[in-house]
Amino acid sequence: MTIAREAALYRLLTWLSPSYPVGGFSYSHGLEYAIEADLVRDRATLVDWIETVLSNGAGRSDGVLFAAAWRATHANDTEALDEIAELAAAWRSSAEMALESSAQGAAFLATTRAAWPHPLLDRVALRHRGALALPVAVAIAAAAHQVPLDAALCAYLHAFASNLVSAGLRAIPLGQSDGQRALADLESAVGSAAATALSASLEDTGTAAPIVDWCSMRHETQYTRLFRS
Repeated sequence: MTIAREAALYRLLTWLSPSYPVGGFSYSHGLEYAIEADLVRDRATLVDWIETVLSNGAGRSDGVLFAAAWRATHANDTEALDEIAELAAAWRSSAEMALESSAQGAAFLATTRAAWPHPLLDRVALRHRGALALPVAVAIAAAAHQVPLDAALCAYLHAFASNLVSAGLRAIPLGQSDGQRALADLESAVGSAAATALSASLEDTGTAAPIVDWCSMRHETQYTRLFRS
């Protein structure tokens, strides 16, 4: 490993760690209502749910947006990057999912600017008033700090899946060993989502996970809630 690759790995591990202060622990992406409705009740159904999100839901669209934002940043294409940021801000199916992405994106951008400053991050924050969807914010930071796209994208999707597993552990509930088995089961799904995102264009992408969207909308009025989404 070269020093540059070690630095890239260090940044990825830091930025996408559960300890990075973006508040990911407070979101379930509609999973909490899916558990309430008995659509998700054990490790097998949790894995199926997250695989669906990765292949047909926000995991798919976030991956494509991430790749596009990284490439636009790397090419110093400000106009394309701003268009991608606007598209990412609009590409959410419910108010809670929009909050989940925008609040984490703003927190990520603010924290990264403070701890890992870069002029490009400052310029983007100024243009968008500090508000970016999470996949775009992470992609811009990765490109600005010369973290390779394939590694950054895989790490982002792994963190996305891990956060949903963590939500499942708390809400179903499941034990820690089941959580690790779920992550092991999701390895190929994360890899496939990353590969799809790397080969897709913005025109090719979309989502087709209506039950996930429905659960997110129902969660807005769920009586007892642990999560914000």
